[in-house]
Amino acid sequence: MSRFFFLVREALTNLKRNLLVVAGAVLAVFISLSLAFGALVVNEVLRFNTLAWQEGVHVIAFLNDENAAGVSAGAHQGLIAEVESWEEVQAVTYYDKNDAWIEYQQIFDGQDDLLDIDPTILPASIRIELIEIELHSSVKFRLEQQTPVVREVDTAAEEIEQLQNLSSVLNVLGLGMAIVLGMSAVVLIANTIRLAIYARRDEVAVMKLVGASNWFIRVPFLLEGMIEGLLGAALAVFTVWLGSSRLAEATESFELIRLDVPNQFFFRWGILFLIFGALAGVIGSLLGLSRYLRDAEGVGADIPAGV
Repeated sequence: MSRFFFLVREALTNLKRNLLVVAGAVLAVFISLSLAFGALVVNEVLRFNTLAWQEGVHVIAFLNDENAAGVSAGAHQGLIAEVESWEEVQAVTYYDKNDAWIEYQQIFDGQDDLLDIDPTILPASIRIELIEIELHSSVKFRLEQQTPVVREVDTAAEEIEQLQNLSSVLNVLGLGMAIVLGMSAVVLIANTIRLAIYARRDEVAVMKLVGASNWFIRVPFLLEGMIEGLLGAALAVFTVWLGSSRLAEATESFELIRLDVPNQFFFRWGILFLIFGALAGVIGSLLGLSRYLRDAEGVGADIPAGV
């Protein structure tokens, strides 16, 4: 146990001796993982909102009034019955003119200038939920053929598909960013460890001369790299969580899209990013140590020029 505490103390001493270099390594991990984690959070927001919209109304068909413009009585119910028989359709909801007025009042509540209209000008409509959102094009086309009953067909499915495509791009971008920036963090940590070894080259040489094993020499530097990686990852997770929480609070009244992300998401992925940060630090330390220890085996205690 005393040996373990000695190694930990040595790692902490290394950190204190090279504060500026250590700060650079921590900052590199912080920036790298902040960008990657931020892309992951944005992707989660898009995924959550896309799923929410997919579960709602996909197609709205606004209808001309019955007994007007060539539309016979009962034409609305006839259209509903036909649409319900289509295999692409999961559910159909009918909004008559009174329902349309109630909905209009809810949407424009408090805007008296917009509420000062004749309620009868609002059309009846049918709201359609599809089995698969990808089927919206065929349903829209078939509805547009239902003249003169159907006045206009509107769908948000195209926008949802664009969000899905954007989500896929963000997935690839986030993964690529995590890999590239993670490698950059590993390289910088490796250089940090090599600088720490150079600063303590005499001490390490004495340890080699008295028979210290390579692993006994490695452990303090591995702990140093792990601490640097953990600090950078923790700062990244905390910063992205704080920024996301504040943004969600500032946009609570924004009804078109939800920007809040569950804390479970941050906890689950935060743990993984902390592990990744620690591993990046350990790998960087191993890379920084490998050349010195390999050369030291061949030439004794002296550190090769250029290390």
